[in-house]
Amino acid sequence: MKTQWHVQLLLIINLCFGGLCIAYSAQDSENPSAVRKDTPPLSKTITRKAGAVFEAQRAFEILKKQCEFGPRPPGSPAHRETRNYLFTELKKYANSVALQPHQYTANGVTLQLNNIIAEFGTPIGETLLLAAHWDTRPIADHDPEPENRDKPILGANDGASGVAVLLEIARILKHKPPPRRIIIVLFDGEDYGRSIDDMFIGSRFFAQNLGKWKPDYGILLDMIGDKDLSIPIERYSWNANPEFAKLIWSRAAALGLAPFQQRVGAAIMDDHVPLIKVGIPMVNIIDFTYPYWHTLEDTVDKCSPKSLEVVATLVISIIYDGL
Repeated sequence: MKTQWHVQLLLIINLCFGGLCIAYSAQDSENPSAVRKDTPPLSKTITRKAGAVFEAQRAFEILKKQCEFGPRPPGSPAHRETRNYLFTELKKYANSVALQPHQYTANGVTLQLNNIIAEFGTPIGETLLLAAHWDTRPIADHDPEPENRDKPILGANDGASGVAVLLEIARILKHKPPPRRIIIVLFDGEDYGRSIDDMFIGSRFFAQNLGKWKPDYGILLDMIGDKDLSIPIERYSWNANPEFAKLIWSRAAALGLAPFQQRVGAAIMDDHVPLIKVGIPMVNIIDFTYPYWHTLEDTVDKCSPKSLEVVATLVISIIYDGL
């Protein structure tokens, strides 16, 4: 799915932001930070402002439901079943829901793909994009067992976690329409290819066909369900839009969300990059230290409702209070 730049020279860059000093080391991005993970119990104040509480266990059930379909690579029966499930769920909450169909040919196989796009709130004013990918990888190419590396992954964290948070947020948006236009996009074909040439298919198509869905700025959620959550600032996000990234991580600090590390981490190719390339400020919220990435062990038991709640608390604060 994502690829990480491995930098051999140790770089120490001191970045001042909001009175906070951030130390970045390229070597740090290879290892989990020593930042404390034992987040104190989160107050429900943020979600109650929205007129409904983010139910972490409910979100976790949405994660599990996706995994019950099995691996969900494009072209599989589970892929079609998951698309129908996600579309039906979003219809319960959104002003409107649409499929954005597109075809993609890789290695002689033509894939039928669909981004799923849901709209909330008022059409007037700024538009915030919230995104995740809903497909899963057809190969476990990082599995420690060679015989497993051509098998599809379940993708509990790598795909299902971000989608679960956004579907539960969609329920909250139904209870109290947000003060700004919110577009939720679930990208298809993010994790398909063996190389990045055949990955991020849905986000590349969306970026080239924004039309009425064009956002002012956006947040991508990916791999945010890990029990041992650790989220530095993703480097592509920082390089393209440091002020935007600064505001988001400062908000996380103000909310006491310890897994959001006040440092810049690795540059990770992901669905935010095609949107950055067409001028949309995007930030990727991602934990790339997840040890089960692209293996058969990316399963439900590696994920936590608490981690989903941590990320949702930040996103809901941004939706209703802005930045």
